[in-house]
Amino acid sequence: MPLMTTGELVTRAAADRSAVASFNIITLEHVEAVIAGAEAADAPVVLQVSENAVKFRHGRLLPLARATVAAAEHAAVPVALHLDHVQSDTLLRQAPDAGFSSVMYDAARLPYAENLAATTAAVDWAHGQGLWIEAELGQIGGKAGPGGRESAARPPLDAHAPGARTDPAEARAFVAASGVDALAVAIGSVHAMTTRTAALDHALLARLSGALDVPLVLHGSSGVPDGELAAAVAGGIAKVNIGTALNVAMTGALREFLAACPDVVDPRAYLAVGREAMADAVARLIGVLRTGRTGTAPAHPASGAAADGLG
Repeated sequence: MPLMTTGELVTRAAADRSAVASFNIITLEHVEAVIAGAEAADAPVVLQVSENAVKFRHGRLLPLARATVAAAEHAAVPVALHLDHVQSDTLLRQAPDAGFSSVMYDAARLPYAENLAATTAAVDWAHGQGLWIEAELGQIGGKAGPGGRESAARPPLDAHAPGARTDPAEARAFVAASGVDALAVAIGSVHAMTTRTAALDHALLARLSGALDVPLVLHGSSGVPDGELAAAVAGGIAKVNIGTALNVAMTGALREFLAACPDVVDPRAYLAVGREAMADAVARLIGVLRTGRTGTAPAHPASGAAADGLG
């Protein structure tokens, strides 16, 4: 199937009051697992490559991007490619030729005026290349502070610190001035969580949804319980980013397999188990997001609800 664009999938989801699942990939096994899980769920999906994933691959975007495009073109469901959490302008400019239809330009670490200026410049260039562009306002948390290193002086951003949440009036002005196509909002989720204990601010989400006329994006969704995720979709989230949940599923499956079969040295044996575990997680999480559209999720679930398995 030909590649879809992220803008098409997210715009369609927003119009349907549903959400498209967007999964961060690191290896070819991630790519294959996300596509297999989406096919099992019969749902469109976005494959995301983050700047950190590119750094892991020695700073080379094309090897993983080319493999991802090839896999996506053979998928039985609509698939789009998205370049995620880009801070490097050099990497941003590689997106079109690498097959990406969209970019999340991440200047949220900067003060508001600097974030706006950097994002506006990125939008101007991206739109000239036909790219759909997402930005972030507020502090979603879970990543290292300014400079990219965690330390006592520079701890990870705290999503619950005063002023961390996205302000609706500021968000409306930011979207209007920058021209972004979608906005990732800070409503209580945290990047890289391995436990599902994040409680979302649904009242704030309602205010943001009412104030903005662009699709809203939820980052850090792996730490959000099922009921909270479904309620976020019902409340206006149109794109849900998930990464750590796949890594937890893969790592858990590999550990269990290698503990039971310590003499196995062929990586195909254990990577296949990890890939299957990730595919199962993808299909399950897509099902969770669908409950938000159907309205079967509780309107305001408790923060510890639906902790069965990592999302």
